[in-house]
Amino acid sequence: MNTQDIWNFITTQGVDFGIKLLTAIVAWIIGRWLIGLALKLVARAFARGGKVDATLTKYLTSIINVILNIVLILAILDIFGVRTTSFAALLAGAGLAIGAAWSGMLGNFAAGMFMQVLRPYKVGDFIQAGGVMGTVAELGLFTTTIVTMDNVTTIVGNGKVFGDNIQNFSALPVRRVDCVTKVANSVNPVDAIAHLKPVIAAIPNVAQDPAPDIEILEFTPEGPKLCVRPYTHTDHYWQVYFDTHRAIVETFAAAGYPVPETPVAHRTIAAA
Repeated sequence: MNTQDIWNFITTQGVDFGIKLLTAIVAWIIGRWLIGLALKLVARAFARGGKVDATLTKYLTSIINVILNIVLILAILDIFGVRTTSFAALLAGAGLAIGAAWSGMLGNFAAGMFMQVLRPYKVGDFIQAGGVMGTVAELGLFTTTIVTMDNVTTIVGNGKVFGDNIQNFSALPVRRVDCVTKVANSVNPVDAIAHLKPVIAAIPNVAQDPAPDIEILEFTPEGPKLCVRPYTHTDHYWQVYFDTHRAIVETFAAAGYPVPETPVAHRTIAAA
């Protein structure tokens, strides 16, 4: 296209094209604003009803967001005279081609649909799925967003989550906290257990039912090994975990128990 052709286009159709372009920009801005407003209203309506939880709310709003954006794009194309019926047929054909090439995306979508029905977890649950452990932030159309314990947002495909084992630590009222301690051979382990039981039971957020388990786990050359297992809600797991270790140290110190010593043979091997 030479300069004359460009000038002819500007003089004959430039104004009309400019008006269409400006209209399309305005339509896009207003349309995006209306979509955002509609999504907020839908989410607020779900929250007000109280019958739809956060997991399903985010999933449905994701679907509505995609549909409304497609409608907006079709409306903008119509401004430029593109026949939306032809575009819809083209989009359907392209969708089939993309679906064949990106079967994994369709698998993720299908897995998301199944998880909405089966509900192995919901937003706010602490889970381990797809090789990731953390709190569920969102169950989306294709992916699940998990915030790990070190505060890293991790996005996992729904297909990987659904095709692997899912551990939901929030499904039951309490979970067990596993701690291990040793006492010296000169200490009576039954006496040590008697000292620990009331102290562990008194730790904040430790469940009374089931009561903490404190038993002899095994015998080692340094002395008997005790398992100390209180139960608590998953939200308080780490608080109870650290408080239990602190309580063990303070209780044994108050009782005057000696620190378990490594046998001489072990020290000789280590020194060598």
